[in-house]
Amino acid sequence: MKNENLTKESSIEINKRYTDLASSDCCLSCGGAVNYAEAKPYEVCVDLGSGRGTDALRLAESVGINGHVYGIDMSDGMIDKAIKTAERMEVKNVSFIKSELEHIDLKSNIADLIISNCTINHSSNKQAVWNEVYRILNEGGRFVVSDIYSLSPIPDEYKNDPVAIAECWAGSVTREEYLNQLEKAGFSSVNIIEESSPYSKGKVMVSSWTIAAVKKSQSCGCCG
Repeated sequence: MKNENLTKESSIEINKRYTDLASSDCCLSCGGAVNYAEAKPYEVCVDLGSGRGTDALRLAESVGINGHVYGIDMSDGMIDKAIKTAERMEVKNVSFIKSELEHIDLKSNIADLIISNCTINHSSNKQAVWNEVYRILNEGGRFVVSDIYSLSPIPDEYKNDPVAIAECWAGSVTREEYLNQLEKAGFSSVNIIEESSPYSKGKVMVSSWTIAAVKKSQSCGCCG
């Protein structure tokens, strides 16, 4: 019960923190996954950690009126801001959903494309997030994710530091752990689109990267 209460308190605090950021000029992004996404007409796309909705709205334009985009965020303020922007721009093929990334409120095998910009590192259960990415992608669907990894484990002193969190590196894991999580989720081959040289954050070195992978067919190909 104690751990459950701590989790609830943490969720409330994170919600408040990012709701406040929704009306600020702070930039929470560490990369440009949307620039490599190559969304196509008719596709169903998902933006994890959609924030104010900027990338989701770009995707909505790319997929056209016969496609659809879901923006997923856990912050009330971000969701409200994104919905109002979509209404003002009269964009009809986008939906913004409040949901934890560890339990995405979407059906399985629904997405052709998933993007995320420096969001997954914020999760305390990244394996659950990657499992969900795999679940909601259809066979042949792909993800393009920009994120940060650390060259050594992040010291505890930074994990609840508001500045380190806003800079998107406080929750990062090592490169090896990151790739292991992807493999455990079911992604057997990961393409590294870009990867920065290590740079200093607090007492650790981190790197930014943009990665992509495809959910391959589960068919064994031995029948028929």
